[in-house]
Amino acid sequence: MNDLLRSFGRALASAFHPVMLFLTFVPFLVAAIVWGGLLYVFWQPLIDTARVWLESWAFTSTLYHLFDWLGFGPMRAVVAPLVVIAVAIPLIVVSVLLLIVALAMPRVMRYLASRQYPSLEMRRGGSWYGSLAYSLWTTLVCIVLMIVTLPLWLVPPFFALIPPLLWGWLTYRVMTYDALALHASAEERRALMRRYRLPLLTIGIVCGLFGSLPTAIWVSSAWLVVLFPVIAALTIWIYAFIFVFTALWFGNYCLRALARMRAEASHNVPATP
Repeated sequence: MNDLLRSFGRALASAFHPVMLFLTFVPFLVAAIVWGGLLYVFWQPLIDTARVWLESWAFTSTLYHLFDWLGFGPMRAVVAPLVVIAVAIPLIVVSVLLLIVALAMPRVMRYLASRQYPSLEMRRGGSWYGSLAYSLWTTLVCIVLMIVTLPLWLVPPFFALIPPLLWGWLTYRVMTYDALALHASAEERRALMRRYRLPLLTIGIVCGLFGSLPTAIWVSSAWLVVLFPVIAALTIWIYAFIFVFTALWFGNYCLRALARMRAEASHNVPATP
């Protein structure tokens, strides 16, 4: 627990360094341009498709009757845009995460290595291409899980539990690989992920909860649906900042754990007679 809190404090302090703040803008610009264009072109067709899909679902009729009974009939018009948002935001988050991993994570690890772990040996057990393949495969699995569990996202309390768990698992898998790619050997990385699986997953889930905060803004203010294409740009930057902070937290924790694991291994090596 002390290591989790210590690495959290260091990550939070480093996240506001000018270098780290700059790293949030490159993924933000790429994601904002791509997603802004897609949403501008396909926003209304996506809403129309969602309405057709919802009208063919028996659960939606029950939900609409409940709205009418409670006096919230106008809420019907918001359901389809919220479904589009519920699908779009995870895809946006995943794309920002992949951009952070590809563009910012190597710089984050060099920053940590030079400032806090200069004496830690680099054994280069991972590569940029290995990170890309690993990230894409893990992301594909996460998207499949997201699609399978999507109907539960409209049912309390699952809409508040499933996204952080999915993002936590995805972030834990992707960030741990990249945090150790430069310094750990492949064997050390696998051993560390087995040994520290629970605290690493905890970091992922906590950061997944942080990532749910922008989504909570949409849920709490239905009128923001109208401004989604505009406010989505701000949301993308918030996600970029959260993921840079996440990279710093994973990097601090993993490098410290790697240094400890190597120290324990050197103490257990029998002396040469």
